[in-house]
Amino acid sequence: MTIIIFLLLLASLLPHLTFTARVNVGIMNGKEAKPHSRPYMVSVQVKEQHICGGFLISDRFVMTAAHCRNISFPVLTVVLGAHDLQEKNWDRLNVDFYHEHPDYTNGSFHNDIMLLKLERHVEQNNIIKNISIPMKEDDIEADTVCSVAGWGSLKTNGKGNNRLMETDVAVMNNMKCESKWGKTDYSASQMMCVYGNGGSCDGDSGGPLVCGDIAVGVTSFGDPEQCNSFKLPEVYIKISAYLPWIKSIIGNIN
Repeated sequence: MTIIIFLLLLASLLPHLTFTARVNVGIMNGKEAKPHSRPYMVSVQVKEQHICGGFLISDRFVMTAAHCRNISFPVLTVVLGAHDLQEKNWDRLNVDFYHEHPDYTNGSFHNDIMLLKLERHVEQNNIIKNISIPMKEDDIEADTVCSVAGWGSLKTNGKGNNRLMETDVAVMNNMKCESKWGKTDYSASQMMCVYGNGGSCDGDSGGPLVCGDIAVGVTSFGDPEQCNSFKLPEVYIKISAYLPWIKSIIGNIN
């Protein structure tokens, strides 16, 4: 009888134990991406060191998070066509102009979106290619399976990874996310959340949340204490909420 009770107790604890073992893991909890399978991915760098992700949305513009640029590192460059950042068989471009959202302010993650106008038009090919963004404002249905990718840390307070990693995530119900973060930090009309065994971590900010073959979100923020937190899910800027602003800068790109 004692053994049966022990086994039942162990079975009830297994889901919790499994989650606890994975809670600190970011994109490493997924897998290494097939080289150049995400040709839109961009490494945003300062002094040739990766600090954020980004993604190509036209032959001249990269989308990323506004907080990736601040007074500590005002000058950014972008690396296109990379898989392993150590191989250096990619293109580095300077940024010609920074279009931070006009309502973004340092210290807040509201309107955390930025467009980088590159110094020249990019010649697209098999390893450098833009990704589409939404054509109209819309919410992604809860529990839709999407994906994230990046060169960020493999765990909380860990080091970045030279090879592009990826994992699947699911979209969280918007009101549930708002209840976890609160209305001060979270805007249900401009943000969205995801959940899953893996996810983004430090250095993955600015990368895309991809549903199908469309970038629907920009990696923005999460629990400051640990990556892939169950208590405070990862938050993404909802691209479709910013279409008028995007089109005012770029025009119609899809």
